[in-house]
Parts: sequence; C-alpha cells; structure tokens
Amino acid sequence: MSKVRVAGFSVSLDGFSAGIEQSLSDPLGKRGTEIFQWFFHTRSFRSMHGQEGGSVGGIDDEFAHRAMDNFGAFILGRNMFGPVRGAWPDNAWKGWWGDNPPYHAPTFVLTHYEREPVVMEGGTTFFFVTGGIEEALALSKKAAGSKDVKIGGGVSTVRQYLKAGLIDSLHLASVPVLLGQGEPLFQGLDLHALGFSVTDRKDSEYATHLTLEKV
Repeated sequence: MSKVRVAGFSVSLDGFSAGIEQSLSDPLGKRGTEIFQWFFHTRSFRSMHGQEGGSVGGIDDEFAHRAMDNFGAFILGRNMFGPVRGAWPDNAWKGWWGDNPPYHAPTFVLTHYEREPVVMEGGTTFFFVTGGIEEALALSKKAAGSKDVKIGGGVSTVRQYLKAGLIDSLHLASVPVLLGQGEPLFQGLDLHALGFSVTDRKDSEYATHLTLEKV
C-alpha cells in the first residue's frame, strides 16, 4: 500500500529545519546548510546531482538513498521550488536544480498563482497547483500509482500536511547544531496526538536518524 512520507528532513537540536532569509545565494536560509552535512557527503546525494564520489554504505548514505527511493510523485511548497515570490513574472525560473532535477517523477508545486507545467530532463515535470494541499495530494497519489508520495518541503508545507493528518511516515535527521533562529518544525504540533511513534533510531557521526510512523 502506498504511503505519504517525509524523508531526509533535517532538524536542528533547537527544532529548526531551515535558516532565516532564504535567497538565491542561501536556498536553505542562512546557516541552513549546517543541518544537512549528514546528506551532502553521501554518494546518494552526489549521484542525484550528477557528481561522482561520496561515502557509501554507511548509515547516512542508507537514509539518503531511502529519502529518494520508491517515490512516484513529489509535493513541494512554493519556497522549496525557488525564491520567486508573488505572481510569476515570467517562465524563466525552473527550480534550483538545473535542467535535470533530482526528482525524475511528476512534482507538484503549491502556489497561489497559475503557471503552465514545466517539463525538465530526466522525467521531472513541475505542475503548479493552486487548489491547496488536498488537491495536490490527490493529484500526486494518482500520478504515483502504487509508489509513495513524498512531501518534500519546505517546513511550512510539511507542517500543513502534518496538521491535516495526511502524513503516514517521517524520517527526521536530528543534527547536533544550534541554529538559534529559523523555521521551526514542531512548534504548535503534538506528534503523539497525531498518532506518531518512534519506530527506528540509528546514529551516525553527523546525525541521529529517527523514523516516526503512525501505529
């Protein structure tokens, strides 16, 4: 049975999953890259971006691979797609990832502003959804078929789906970094009341990998 999952989502020791002031030069916000060091050194991450090398076979690489495995569709918030705000000024912006994004599947972007789909190399097509999180999820499930749907972020999008009770599983990488400020993942959320329990924990040099599922 297919699931709606969050995977490869980092959270700092003080509860932030992105830094402040996202911009073209800081896609994850200021200091946001610090909470993804567990991810950047893996072979899985590097191969996603057409690069060679990287560590393989360790706990971080295992979870990095899982974070992109068996997904038939993705959902992204507008900020996750890029720094452009408001109405689309033109069709120039096509995401942070170049001509061949790492999704390789239909990817649905939440937005208040209509835009025609953008077909990219490698099987990724960005569809822009103006009808809210439930419409995006219905479209994603249809596109994914028997595979899972990944809620790819950013923080606001994950929080919306959690609040609505629409997520089945989360993989969180808890990293020993204090951001001090940023976008809080858990503020105002009661994951226990939402039905989640920790079902797996593995530690690496860079992070504690926690799997939370509805049981």
